[in-house]
Amino acid sequence: MLRSGLALLLACSALPAAAAPPRNPQIDYPGFRTLTIDVESYRQDRLVDWATFTRLAAEPDVLVLDARSESAFRDGHIAGAVNLPFTDFTAESLARVLGRRDRPILIYCNNNFSNNVAPVARKSIQLALNIQTFINLVGYGYRNVRELNEVIDFNDPGVRWVTSDGEAAVSSPLPSRAR
Repeated sequence: MLRSGLALLLACSALPAAAAPPRNPQIDYPGFRTLTIDVESYRQDRLVDWATFTRLAAEPDVLVLDARSESAFRDGHIAGAVNLPFTDFTAESLARVLGRRDRPILIYCNNNFSNNVAPVARKSIQLALNIQTFINLVGYGYRNVRELNEVIDFNDPGVRWVTSDGEAAVSSPLPSRAR
């Protein structure tokens, strides 16, 4: 019995191994995993509440980045935000829209809103756009990023939500803690 098992093992080892598909030199999954691990603790120190987000957004040269799709942005966004869809992130597009790499950047996504309706339908929590956006910005060298870490209601007057026609959904320019 031992002899037949050994013969089978030797016979199988003599078969040609299935060729692994060629590695795409333009995709580095292990590098992405390393980047996400490296960014994790850095990101924890860059999360801000709504009051801090609105205070920082009012400072000169701070850019509020909305990385949702162009159509979602058109349908509604925080007043003053600039849109660059996550799917369009490249070194060139980021440089064109964000400018210098040390520029202060604030980000938010669908999962920062309690409304759970278009244009901010909730994403799966482990796939919230903030995560990919933050990782990618840091990966491209933009480390001065702060991320909104609260759930707010875009109907709160302090959010200053702007609709597709450019009109404010509400009119109060005063920041408030959205619930």
